[in-house]
Amino acid sequence: MAIPDARDRRRRSPTHDELRTWRSFIETSERVKRVVADRLQQDSGLSTGDYAVLLALSEAPQRRLRSSFLATEVGWERSRLSHHLGRMERRGLVQREPVASDSRGAEVVLTEEGARLFRAGSAPHLRAVRAVFAEALSAEQLAALEDAMRSLDAHLRREDIG
Repeated sequence: MAIPDARDRRRRSPTHDELRTWRSFIETSERVKRVVADRLQQDSGLSTGDYAVLLALSEAPQRRLRSSFLATEVGWERSRLSHHLGRMERRGLVQREPVASDSRGAEVVLTEEGARLFRAGSAPHLRAVRAVFAEALSAEQLAALEDAMRSLDAHLRREDIG
């Protein structure tokens, strides 16, 4: 696909090629995410939401984070996180504890069971990422895709549109 010049970028609507590429990006990335999520659920009983929360907590100091920071880390609204944490608490994966210095604050703490399930699910999850995503691309394609994603991320940050 040819790189559009400055005149083409001023267009109000995407070109046919841009729309075709956009649709391919959306459909393929959604399919990859769905297949990896299905494998994660089958292999470990964890949803992608569970995994995101457990990953953030496993990387945090003392395996604990304030709820508001955890919401930012996983990219969720606080209400969505609160409901999800309730389900995870009932399964014994996390617990919420009040913050001693702030009566309104709470920290989310990774339990031993949550850490065990996260460790057990990580190896099959990473194998699925490799099988579904990495093995489909050559080293050059992976590098080009990484470059494209960095450009897109930089554009979103620069334009303050994302």
